[in-house]
Amino acid sequence: MTEKIILASGSPFRKAMLINAGLDVEAVPADVDERALEAPLQDSGVSPEDVALVLAEAKATEVSERRPGALVLGCDQTLSLGDEVFHKPADMEGARRHLLALSGRTHQLNSAAVLVRDGKVLWRHVGIAGMTMRKLDPGFIGRHLARVGAKALASVGAYQIEGEGIQLFEKIEGDYFTIVGLPLLPLLAELRTLGAIDG
Repeated sequence: MTEKIILASGSPFRKAMLINAGLDVEAVPADVDERALEAPLQDSGVSPEDVALVLAEAKATEVSERRPGALVLGCDQTLSLGDEVFHKPADMEGARRHLLALSGRTHQLNSAAVLVRDGKVLWRHVGIAGMTMRKLDPGFIGRHLARVGAKALASVGAYQIEGEGIQLFEKIEGDYFTIVGLPLLPLLAELRTLGAIDG
């Protein structure tokens, strides 16, 4: 017997990953102001990994309060370049600036997952991937963004690794699921431990 997992997210990528893994999933987007939650953390010395965990836990807890008894999964991903944390670009100029800043450097994707039931945290985990972008010519960046269009605004790094964004990289350390935004293998292991899925 597989327990239904409530995904506290509107991300079609995360939902598809869970469904493809054979899970019974219902998406219930969380009603949280991520930037307001993050603001007090910015100058507190909290790591980008912990920021992702705080946001994932807030999402799962908020949905858990609306769905008593349900097993709720909250997720969040931060992109860090040194001490700087990036957010989704607001427009194509923001996407261009992101790619210029990441060009020729290694950044880190921090994908947090938190399981909550009745407001109680049962498990938390952060998967980390190291992403080394090749040196990008500014003209290429403009042409690339013109080709991918608004898809560049859907992710924190202004790229989607599952599409043309893969062309931006020379080296990747970490698993595909973590990069797309959900540390799926550790999550499945925990769901088996909890008896929520067969295993």
